[in-house]
Amino acid sequence: MLLHCSCKYQSTSERGRSVLTKKKFWVLFLVAVFLLSVISACSNGKSNNKAVGETGNNPEESNKQDKVTFTIYNGVAGSKDGNTNETTLGKILEDQTGVNFKLEFLVGDLNTKIGTMIAANEYPDVLIPDATMGSVLNAGVFIPLDDLIEEHGPNIKRVFGPYFNQLRAEDGKLYFLPITVQVGDFVPAPEPGAAFWIQRRVLAEAGYPKVKTLDQYIELIRNYVKKHKDENLTGMITLTHDWRFFATSNPPMHLMGYPNDGEVIVDPETFEARTYAASDATKRWLKTLNELNTEDLFDKASFVDNYDQYISKLISHKVLGFFDYKWQVGNALNVLKDAARKDPAQDAYNYFPLPVTFDENTPDAYVDAEGGLATNRGIGITVSAKDPVRIIQYFDNMLTEENQTLLSWGIEGKTYEVNEQGRFYRTQEQINMIDEAFNEKFGFKYYNWNWPTYNANSTLANGNARGVAFQPEVFQMSLTQADKAILDKYGVQTYSQMFATPKFRPWHPAWGFAKELNSPQQLWETAKDELTKKYFPKLVLATPDKFESVWKEYLNEFGKLDTADYEKWTTEQAREKVKIVTGGK
Repeated sequence: MLLHCSCKYQSTSERGRSVLTKKKFWVLFLVAVFLLSVISACSNGKSNNKAVGETGNNPEESNKQDKVTFTIYNGVAGSKDGNTNETTLGKILEDQTGVNFKLEFLVGDLNTKIGTMIAANEYPDVLIPDATMGSVLNAGVFIPLDDLIEEHGPNIKRVFGPYFNQLRAEDGKLYFLPITVQVGDFVPAPEPGAAFWIQRRVLAEAGYPKVKTLDQYIELIRNYVKKHKDENLTGMITLTHDWRFFATSNPPMHLMGYPNDGEVIVDPETFEARTYAASDATKRWLKTLNELNTEDLFDKASFVDNYDQYISKLISHKVLGFFDYKWQVGNALNVLKDAARKDPAQDAYNYFPLPVTFDENTPDAYVDAEGGLATNRGIGITVSAKDPVRIIQYFDNMLTEENQTLLSWGIEGKTYEVNEQGRFYRTQEQINMIDEAFNEKFGFKYYNWNWPTYNANSTLANGNARGVAFQPEVFQMSLTQADKAILDKYGVQTYSQMFATPKFRPWHPAWGFAKELNSPQQLWETAKDELTKKYFPKLVLATPDKFESVWKEYLNEFGKLDTADYEKWTTEQAREKVKIVTGGK
């Protein structure tokens, strides 16, 4: 500060008073400067130490905070460990929020991993416990989210608010967010959620027949193997590894024409739930696998292979058929499709979904219907979290319309375009560019599942589909010439058109009903799983003359379970959910 002083000649006494006055002035001036500097420092300190949440949800304010890395453990295998900011999408979100996540995915047994965490009372910042949600909630691993959402989660409230009453624990609090929910208008899926899959070359050689029943499906496989004995082919394979055993135990439900409700089938009129693990349908399914095994058309290693070995066999070109859910075999299907794009001859080894049931007159239920919320799966913030506010703000920021577009469609001009009518689309060049390797590097794979998000059937506010493949224009453009040719053989434009139109089931999915740890229902499921994992391999691998005796032994053991109580509880849950979803109608 520059001070200018113009002084006249002064007497000694006047000079003394003047000097004194000047001293007082400088003292006051210095005190003022000091106080201002203190106030400024305090203000800066308060700003620097303020949590992201205290600045509101403005990314421009949030990214001024110190950058931080949080940890997430994902109880589902299938992706590489890594940091979100090492991907294009993750770096954009880090620039918006200052937050990076270090992700670790399941390797080995889920129950063992989560049990170890609970025993040590040491957790990542964020946990996706998948099937162990009951154990995690019972152990008090998650913190309540209610206050965090109220203060820092306007988008969370917008997206998940209508479902909060289904997600609250007995104490009335929210401890986790579901993975996906329906937002906006429902967009039908162009592909089924599950199917009996078969190699395309099998259909081609048979002249693209109509395949509706399990018997027709098996006959196709038998005939093809007979004609290609020198190729060392596997007729069918199934997945049994760890919690994924459902890929082997669930087919009877679908073969009877029911959607995936887990351990039960639910009557659409009365909402009565019945188990099927010991039903004639399960016996018929296992008998079919037994016959295939006797004919050396079934892969015996199905009962010992892990998930990675299963996926490797699906892309080996040797496996002709299998049943599974598309999300579980998506990695294998993408690898095969990428290969077919580069070399059309490779399309013969790709798989085609078929709507197989026991009876040709039974409508299938493989295509996902509107609605459905699993209340026993989700993502939560643990008691070990360093900064829950910034984590919840990151989730909230993900749920803006702009970021839902970013995480599904990517960057305009790079991974998608917009026409004059505002419709999103991808050029053929972009479609060809976005393969598995690109998905990993760009971040589509990291953000595809297990984060709080709109589901793929949702519609963005601008009318475009949230799921890229659900946008009709994109789906048609993503089809190879071989895809179009085989669909044309069956007189359809999408795979789902070969399947029955899905029906709205307000209770669905019954497997998503939350069960308390060590409750009678959870104990029933544990005991049932132990029995099926013990007896299903015996039944499939038994010599034909032993099948009936092993089945009777299995029924005898199954009869010791309190199945009636389990069915009663599940029926009550189904009926209660119907009331909630339909408003008591």
